[in-house]
Amino acid sequence: MAMLISLRTIRTFLLLASSFLLFGGAQAAYPDKPIKIIIGFPAGGPLDAHIRLLVDKLQNTLGQPIIIDFKSGAGGAVGAQFVAQSPADGYTLLLANTGTMVINPAIYTKSPYDTLKDFQPIARTAQQPLALIVNNDVPVQTLKQLIAYAKAHPGKLNYGSAGNGGISHLVPEMLKTETGIFMVHIPFKGSAPAFTDLIAGHVQFMAESVPQAANYAKQGKVRALAVTSAKRNPALPNVPTVLETGVANLEVVGFYGVLAPKGTPPELVNRLSQAFKETLDSPEVQKKMIDQGADPAYMSAEQFTRYLTAEMPRWENAVKQAGAKLD
Repeated sequence: MAMLISLRTIRTFLLLASSFLLFGGAQAAYPDKPIKIIIGFPAGGPLDAHIRLLVDKLQNTLGQPIIIDFKSGAGGAVGAQFVAQSPADGYTLLLANTGTMVINPAIYTKSPYDTLKDFQPIARTAQQPLALIVNNDVPVQTLKQLIAYAKAHPGKLNYGSAGNGGISHLVPEMLKTETGIFMVHIPFKGSAPAFTDLIAGHVQFMAESVPQAANYAKQGKVRALAVTSAKRNPALPNVPTVLETGVANLEVVGFYGVLAPKGTPPELVNRLSQAFKETLDSPEVQKKMIDQGADPAYMSAEQFTRYLTAEMPRWENAVKQAGAKLD
């Protein structure tokens, strides 16, 4: 009987050992196929422009192609839900922004995902303020003039956003609360179509990330009135901050970050986080980001998790103060 037990024990040990070696080998080989990064907005928007600054260096670091896939809708929630329900194997990631990760859960009464329960943060990649911009036909040159014009023409102005619940929706609502003006909200399925209608004059006002807004402002397609950071932005050096204008107490800086489905093995999380760190440490990548108006603001997986944990109640409070709630 003793010999029988020993043989069984040995057999069990060998099976466990072989499983461990196979699993360990798979982990060590990661990645051995292309990695897909999901963006919950249409192509041509700020997140699309951001990832394209990183993708070449990231592919070299990981040794595998990076595939960008767009699953737009519901302020990024469609893409986020898709990733949350994907296998936790490190091959499907989410590139998300402030709206998707910390505003949506606060603004929607029934959010299809829980940021901290359904995702494993990988890395924060950037921070950037927003620019307050108008169509060139709006007869104002400053934010102060816009506020006066809106008060003199109640209901005449509308504003576009990248979708209900995002930061480009919430910031104008915060501005309305601060200044007592009224503007009608027109949500789009992403920034790109919103900008198209802004330039065409179908909407008059937007609050959008500086890299995207600065690009159109420099081309003369829109007029930038203010930025939402505490200091002026290098991409729009002649544009004052909202605080400088004196018409509102509004300071908002958004973020971009990468997340994986919850349950992704720690070894893969660390591998991916380190790859993004190496990418963001590149002087060439940093220069391109800063020139566009974004701040290369890497955080590790652990740091990003703490950051999200702190940001969620802050934005929940902002949503309550703005009175912005969606079913």
